[in-house]
Amino acid sequence: MSYSFLRESKLYLEYSGTKYRIHTTTAISFSQTFAEDLYSVKTLHDQAKMFEGTAITKANPAQFSFTVPLTVEKDESIVMDMLVDLVTSSNAGITEQQLKNFDLFIQTGSSTFKLDDCVITSANLAFNPREQFVMTVEGQGVKLTRVGDENFNLGTIQSESSTRTPLLVYPEVTLDSLNMTSIIGLTVQIQNDIQWTPYENLHSSLGVTDSSNAMFPSTYTVVKRIVSGAITQYQTDNNNTQFDDFNGNCNINIHAKKVSDGSTFWHMQINPAMYTARLQTGEVYSQSYDFRSTDNTATLAQRITTYS
Repeated sequence: MSYSFLRESKLYLEYSGTKYRIHTTTAISFSQTFAEDLYSVKTLHDQAKMFEGTAITKANPAQFSFTVPLTVEKDESIVMDMLVDLVTSSNAGITEQQLKNFDLFIQTGSSTFKLDDCVITSANLAFNPREQFVMTVEGQGVKLTRVGDENFNLGTIQSESSTRTPLLVYPEVTLDSLNMTSIIGLTVQIQNDIQWTPYENLHSSLGVTDSSNAMFPSTYTVVKRIVSGAITQYQTDNNNTQFDDFNGNCNINIHAKKVSDGSTFWHMQINPAMYTARLQTGEVYSQSYDFRSTDNTATLAQRITTYS
């Protein structure tokens, strides 16, 4: 008997017939649960007494999360594409925008699991010049299955760069006319708000016998996309009047600059956006700007980041 260790797991992403190896930290998580419906049942000996019966006919959307260290070579750029790119389709004359769907394969020491038709629902990025630039993503999929053992043939894998160079970045921000120097830290969250179309019906539920023919989700709608975060800077004599500021309609540009040469590695523009500023006390005074996109429907129609 052998055990499967998380640190030995390998993650692969398949999109449009091409598979990519995604190098992650050990923060990989995936699962799927089934929904239980309870109903009252009369007992044989006493019709007034009831116990709860159960019916399990459908699965909840599968959940997954992983953390990707971003590198100079950008082999992991496919993950960023799945997060921000949209596909426009037309259904009965109605134009719809959907996220790009992909499949995930996770190989462990004894199994290969597959998550079908996945979408990324959120991503968090932290800009810290003293730590490697990483992106933590969460998402949902249609169905989780075990497709084979650790020797399952995944087919051809997209070739990778011969090196993997850790990336250190520092943030550079412009926020209308504010002085945005002396930045201590910056966090950004991109959230794709999706709603799964109801997929439970009486006819299909009557034929469910086990997990192999249970009802699984199939289609979803992108309701909106929200970009938010926080900028923290030291308070100096150049910006000490900004701590109680706010603005409901502004333009925010965020650049991730390489520590090595100062060139732009990643860029995001949020326009229109809002922010509120607040004072933070400590050994050194600082101030934080909490920001959020406001025209989320407009944001939905464009690629909000540039991974250069």
